[in-house]
Amino acid sequence: MTTDLKSKINMDKLPKHIAIIMDGNGRWAKQHGKPRVFGHRNGVKAVRETTEAAAELGVENITLYAFSTENWNRPRFEVNALMSLLVETIRSEVATLNKNNIRLKAIGDLKKLPAKSYKALMEGIENTKNNTRMNLILALNYSAKWEIMEAIKSLADKIENKQLFAADIDEKTFESELSTKGIPDPELMIRTSGENRISNFLLWQIAYAELYFTPILWPEFRKEHLYQAIIDFQNRERRFGMTSEQLVK
Repeated sequence: MTTDLKSKINMDKLPKHIAIIMDGNGRWAKQHGKPRVFGHRNGVKAVRETTEAAAELGVENITLYAFSTENWNRPRFEVNALMSLLVETIRSEVATLNKNNIRLKAIGDLKKLPAKSYKALMEGIENTKNNTRMNLILALNYSAKWEIMEAIKSLADKIENKQLFAADIDEKTFESELSTKGIPDPELMIRTSGENRISNFLLWQIAYAELYFTPILWPEFRKEHLYQAIIDFQNRERRFGMTSEQLVK
């Protein structure tokens, strides 16, 4: 089935950037009579398989919503376990990332992560910085509203210091202040677990992304599910405000 699906993908129409909201770890754990942390731990396999599948296809960027600013409100035990899992996973996966020529990057309010998590993240980023096949971008302690507010503050400071005039601000100027500067906007956004929400993720960047919602819980997400999402994306007509007739001219 996986091979059949892969053969249906048009390699000339691959999205350059796929963003994923990895949802459903807790529900998956509950279905198996286990604590939520069990679901997060099993979600790592889905991260590995999805990342490798995207790299094999030739996708240039994949962004995973790993931890939002709102996630700090979860039970302290779960938050601590997630932060420990982050350290453990990054350290254990660096060799695989290097083997697959994948560069690790991160966006979010990273300096507010626990010291051990921040250190492991920075080491992972440093140890993979020369890889060129694909960027794996982790959104950690991230929220789109936070990102947009930070961009506004930065622009306001530049105006106040006479480095910039308000009249000079356009989309490109604003985008240069975002965490994702230099990375193309996602063309496809996938959310697992059947929830049909964006949840404060890349709100500016996904303005024209195709949204794909699947009932699959994240720990069960595999290569064939990524292939299905890409095939669905390729079968859509992306008009960007134009008409169908204009696209065929």
